[in-house]
Parts: sequence; C-alpha cells; structure tokens
Amino acid sequence: MRDIEKLDLLTRQMHLEPAEESGTLRLSSPAKEAINVTAAQMPNGRRIRLLKTLLNSNCERNCRYCPFQTGRDQPRAAFTPDEFAHLFNCLYKAGYVEGIFLSSSIFHGSITTQDHLLATARLLRDHYQFQGYLHLKIMPGAERDQILEAMLLADRLSINLEAPHPQALAILAPQKDFTHELLEPLRWIDQIRTTQAPQKAWKKRWPSSATQFVVGAAGETDLDILAATEHLRQSAHISRAYYSSFTPIRATPLENIPPSPPLREYRLYQAFYLLQEYEFSIEDLPYLENGNLPLETDPKLAWAEKNLLQNPLEINTASREELLRVPGLGPKGTNAVLLARSQKTLSNLNQLNSLGVHTQRVKPFILLNGKSPARQIALF
Repeated sequence: MRDIEKLDLLTRQMHLEPAEESGTLRLSSPAKEAINVTAAQMPNGRRIRLLKTLLNSNCERNCRYCPFQTGRDQPRAAFTPDEFAHLFNCLYKAGYVEGIFLSSSIFHGSITTQDHLLATARLLRDHYQFQGYLHLKIMPGAERDQILEAMLLADRLSINLEAPHPQALAILAPQKDFTHELLEPLRWIDQIRTTQAPQKAWKKRWPSSATQFVVGAAGETDLDILAATEHLRQSAHISRAYYSSFTPIRATPLENIPPSPPLREYRLYQAFYLLQEYEFSIEDLPYLENGNLPLETDPKLAWAEKNLLQNPLEINTASREELLRVPGLGPKGTNAVLLARSQKTLSNLNQLNSLGVHTQRVKPFILLNGKSPARQIALF
C-alpha cells in the first residue's frame, strides 16, 4: 500500500473515532488523491487546516465501542515514525495542511506506542523544523518521562478519559484502568506545568491539556460527565473537554446500544462553556430528574426561565457574575454593559442595542432603571 493510500485509510479511521474537531474537508493530495483535513479552530481562535490521523490502527485492546478493537475484521495500516514524518512534511511544504493531531491505536503495548508517537514528533520538530501546531495523544499507561518529553514537543496533549467514572469505563473499555492509566497522566501534566520551568518546552511554554468523553453508551448522566469535567478543570487544569455522541459500530459488543442524540452532545458543550466562561457552577445547571440536561432548551435559557422570569435583574446594579447568566449577554457584552453604566444610567433597549447586546433575548430577564423592557417599545 502506498503511503498516501495508508494516510487516506488512517485519516478516515481516525474520523470514525470520537472526534474533538468538526468540519472535515476533502483536499487533493500531491498524488491527486483525496485526504481528510479538518477545518479546526485553535485555542487562540485562529482556524487552520489540521491533519487528524492515526500513526497505527493495529490495536491490541478490546474497547467495546471502538471499530479498531482487537480481533475485529477491519482494514489496518501503520506508518513508521520516519515514513509518517516525511509524508507530513511533504503535505505541509505543499500547503495542504498547517497542523497535526496525531494519535494511534495501541500496538506492542502503550509504552512502545507512545515511543513511536514521540519519535514522530521529534522528527517533525528537530529534523524537519516543523513550527506549526502539534496536538499529541498520550496513550493510556504512558510513563511520566514520556509525558515530559511530549510536553517539550507539543502545543496540546490529550488523554481520553472516555467515561466519567470507573463503572462506566468498565462497560466501554474493560482493559483500561481509570485511575492509573488515565487520571494519573492528566495529573502528571499539571504537576510538571506547576513545578518545572518551561524554558526547554516548545516555544518556552507548556502545552495545554484536554480530555474526551464518549456520551450515551454506558448509562452515564450529563451530571456525571460534567462533574468529572469540572473536577479535571479544578484538579488537573485541563483547558478543554470534548464530548462525542456514541454511535454503535457493527460487529462490536455495543452494536445494539441505541445511538446518543447529537443534541445531547451539543448541550454538554453549552454547559461546558457556562462552567468555563460564564461562572456557572455544577449545581447551577438545570438538570432533569434523570440527571441529564433538557434537550429542548439550551441550559442557560433553561436556568434563566426558572430563576429570572419572576425576578429580573436590574441591569444598572447587577454584578458581573449575575449579568453573565442573562441569555443574550456573553463576556464581551457584559463588559460593555459594565463600562457603559459606569458613565450613565442605562434606561432603554436602544442603549443596549448600541452595545451589541441581543436585546430580544435579554429583555424578559432584566430591568432597565427599574422598568421592564418587555413593555418598552424600541424605536430602532
């Protein structure tokens, strides 16, 4: 199999895994064939063409939801570090890709697999002088020294927790150890960041860290997932959690489990940003009796309908934390309101509109100088 054919197979297989990015493109390769390239948004907001692929799809683990589990009839492919680094450099120099998210199935053990990923990253950085974005996957059970080396090479590291607690992980991936193989490496990343100076790290700063959950295959609730997310944000300082709706794969042990609605995944992302950017707590979120978020309403609106419709906030005196909870007000709009009201009293919707606030969304939940704007008529 030619290298470009192997890459096409491995990128297609990677996109069958729970995925952290969306917006896959099909670009013509130098060999006039197509490869999957993801239109990905970076932590700084910039969008790049990201090659998201596996180094090897010959897996020896038996994760019960995964198409690459050992023994399953599935086309397989693998690159050596030299082969892959050379091919990626050709694609990068030709302008087809700008960055890479490199993962692998586990073959010949986690430590050997991690060594292959590290060797590939070293070749890209040192031999080919690749200066772009590198997201490197940490294998379950990787050693601390391997994680330190990865931190010297990558812009972001990720370890897929997959499940919010050991009981759910036992359903998804019975060979994985929740605490020692998954949680502990995430904590090592944070310990290294907080105890060692980053002078030798890539661009002299430590990489961010992330994790991912499979949603809807193991009976876990949204509360379970978000509680685990918040615990990792506080204890391991992850910068991002990703959620992937479970889709059953034929000829796997979980093939008869119904798929999880994509809207559930979307609500989890909305809740994550409420925790990260809007100063919500786990307890604030509007769970149903079954522990899940409502599907029909976004969680911020559901909270506001329960808490603010009968007790609207005075826009001129509410705190920043209170303003962030109003639908239609994000961090940017809240800062604009705080600045404007320090100069004059805000008394009508036109003033809010001039600040870039979504007035139709905010007006059921606020007062303007003691009056409800829901009864005001905006002139413009």
